[in-house]
Amino acid sequence: LLDYLSSPRTPCFQDETLNSVEDAVDEVCRRAKDPSQFAVCLKDTDLLIGHLFAENSGEPDANTWSVGWHFNQRYEGYGYATESVGALFKYLFNVKQARRLYAYVEDYNLSSQRLCSRLGMRQEGCFKEFVSFITDEGEERYENTVVYALLKKEFKSTS
Repeated sequence: LLDYLSSPRTPCFQDETLNSVEDAVDEVCRRAKDPSQFAVCLKDTDLLIGHLFAENSGEPDANTWSVGWHFNQRYEGYGYATESVGALFKYLFNVKQARRLYAYVEDYNLSSQRLCSRLGMRQEGCFKEFVSFITDEGEERYENTVVYALLKKEFKSTS
């Protein structure tokens, strides 16, 4: 976890930045108790290479889930994201009875946009200057955010 959260590539993960092994241990303990968090580990070694989340606040629709992911860039290009996020979608649709999933993706995060497309999600829109972050220089920066979504009936036709 420390390996890929000590310097997140995407500003949306800045609030998850870890600065020490102690911070990482505390964060692992917190996430282990959080049912919205899912670790992605390699089968052979159990090495953590990323994490997923799925949140359902019940508002405005109890069957709608917000999903997201963050992977260690050292493990990109091997299909781990496609496999793990696809498994999360199956779990949410089949076990949690989700009707709709959606993901917010920065407009410059092309790898996550391609992942959304591979998994059958469709782009629903782009929020201009939707989220703001404080840069390393202390300046506020606004980012455009693309919304992707997938309905259960669409997922069944692609899985």
